[in-house]
Amino acid sequence: MLLPIVIKAQKTSRNINYFVQEATKYSPLLKDYKNQKQSLKIDSMLIIAAAKPQVTASSAGMYAPIIKGYGYDEALTNGQSLEALLNVNYDLLNKKKINNQLQGIKLQSDSITYAGALSTFDLNKSIIDQYITVYASQQDVKFNLDVFKLLKKEETLLKELTRNNFYKQSEYLTFLVTLQQQQLTLKQAELQYQSDYATLNYLSGVTDTTVIALEEPQLGNPILPTETGFFTKRFDIDSLKYINQKEAIDLNYKPKLGVYANTGYNSSFILQPYKNFGASVGFTLSIPIYDGHQKKMQYDKLGFSTLTSSYYKDFFIRQQKQQLYMLSKQISNMDQLFAQINEQIRFAKGLIDVNSKLLHTGDVKVADYIIAINNYMSAQNLLRQTNINRMKLINQFNYWNR
Repeated sequence: MLLPIVIKAQKTSRNINYFVQEATKYSPLLKDYKNQKQSLKIDSMLIIAAAKPQVTASSAGMYAPIIKGYGYDEALTNGQSLEALLNVNYDLLNKKKINNQLQGIKLQSDSITYAGALSTFDLNKSIIDQYITVYASQQDVKFNLDVFKLLKKEETLLKELTRNNFYKQSEYLTFLVTLQQQQLTLKQAELQYQSDYATLNYLSGVTDTTVIALEEPQLGNPILPTETGFFTKRFDIDSLKYINQKEAIDLNYKPKLGVYANTGYNSSFILQPYKNFGASVGFTLSIPIYDGHQKKMQYDKLGFSTLTSSYYKDFFIRQQKQQLYMLSKQISNMDQLFAQINEQIRFAKGLIDVNSKLLHTGDVKVADYIIAINNYMSAQNLLRQTNINRMKLINQFNYWNR
C-alpha cells in the first residue's frame, strides 16, 4: 500500500488547467490547423501576385532544310526562323475576380478557425471528463484508506477483547475477514487510480509518471442556455461560402478583357535579318454568349447544397436545445439527492460511533458493527458517485451551451 503514501507526500498539486494546457500545447491536430491557416495566407499572396502584370521571356527557333528539292514549302516555313521575345500580359477586368478569390480564402480560414476551436472544445471536454474520473479514483483511495485505518484500529481492540473473552473467536475472525476484504478493496482502488491517472497523462501528452494529487474540479454551476451559440457558426460560414461560390459563377460569365505587349527579335533570315528587332501590342476580348444553360445548372446545384445545409442547421438547433434541457434536468434531479444522501451519511456515521463505543465494552455484535460500516461505506460511495456524475453532466452542459 505505497500509493496513498506517495499521494500524501506530494507538496504540490495539479488542477484541470494544467492538463488542458498540456493537451493543447502538444496536440498535433491543433498545430495542423495553425499550419493550414499559414498556408492560406500564402495562397492569398499568390492570388494577389497572379493579378499583377505577368512578364515572361520566350524563345523559339526553327530550321527546315531542303535537300535535293525535297523539304517543306519555303512559302510556309520560310526555311528557318528565330524569335526571342519579352512578353507582358495583364487582365484588365480581374479586380472583382481577385476579390472573390480572396474572400473565398478568408472563408476557408474561418472554417479552419472554427474547426480548431471545435477541436479545442472536444479536447478540453475529454480531458476534463478524464480528470473527473481520476479525481473520483483519488477520492476512492482516500476513503478506503480511512476505512481501512478505522478497521485496523478496531481490530487491535477486538483482538484484545477476544482474548479477554468479551467476544467469541468466530466473531473476531468474521471481523478479520472484513478487514482483509477492505485491504483488497483499497489495493483495487489504488490500481484503478494508477490506471486512470495514466490515461489522463496519455490524453494530455504528459510524459511525467509521477503521481501528484489532483485538486477538486472547479466547474461551477451550469449557466443558462444562450440564444445563439458557437456550433451554429459553421452554418453561417457555409452560407457565406455559397454566396461566394454564386458570385464566382457570375464572374465566370462576365466579359474578359486583357492587353499584352512584347518586344524582342523575330526573323526568318530571308530579308535583312539584322533589322528584325521590334515590338507589338494587342488585346484579347472574350464575351460568353451561350453555353447550354450551364450557368443555371450550377445555380441549381448550389441551391440544393444551400437547402441541405439549412436542414442540418434546423435539426442541430432542435437537438442542441433537447440536449441542454435533458442535461439541465438531470443536474437538477441530482442536486435534490444530496440532502437525502448527506442525511443518510449522518445517521450511518452516528451508528458507527455508537457501535464503536459499545464494541469497546463488548455490548454489540461484531456483525452489527460490520453492517453499520458497510452502510456508511455505501452511503459515502453514493455521495461521491453522485457528485462525480453531476460534475460530468456539468462538463457536458458547458460543452453544448456555447
